[in-house]
Amino acid sequence: MESHFFAYMYRLRYIERWSLMRNVMKENVAEHSFHVAILTHVLCTIANDVYDRKVPTDRIVSMALFHDATEVFTGDIPTPVKHHNPKILSNFREIEQLAADRLLDMIPDSLRAVYDPLIDPKKNTELSEYKKYVKAADLLDAYLKCVTELSAGNREFTTAKKQIEDTMASISMPELNYFLEHMAPSFEKTIDEL
Repeated sequence: MESHFFAYMYRLRYIERWSLMRNVMKENVAEHSFHVAILTHVLCTIANDVYDRKVPTDRIVSMALFHDATEVFTGDIPTPVKHHNPKILSNFREIEQLAADRLLDMIPDSLRAVYDPLIDPKKNTELSEYKKYVKAADLLDAYLKCVTELSAGNREFTTAKKQIEDTMASISMPELNYFLEHMAPSFEKTIDEL
């Protein structure tokens, strides 16, 4: 069986993010997935090494790598559109499931057990309690995008930054707060200030 799965994964670089906003620096879904993966890694590392938790970092980072895989078919639907009303969100979740099913059908049977829970979160019951790290990293990446755009003089991201800050405060996650206190301030500095 010829598998097109990874050819599709490479096409994530063609899906642009933040399409409703003027961007100083364009970003695609492949870049975002990489950023979410490294942010997930650091959040899990903070969890384990600072807060003495026992989270399976490598498995959670694998989840992060594929967290937006379905966007190769759906595109990046902006959050304000997805969450405009419950019916739109429900319909989007259905479309997302169809995209996940299509991707999973491309994976050879011998590899399916590994990729099923990474592509279809419903099948990932083993790690469901750890999804919060990927969600926090996804949110953190959006926050850092806002900080970067604002640092470049693009006021377009002012409201988004405030909304994301409010959401991050509401989830009350010590690992996220640690990152925001110790690491995030560097993102506002120029190369000469680092």
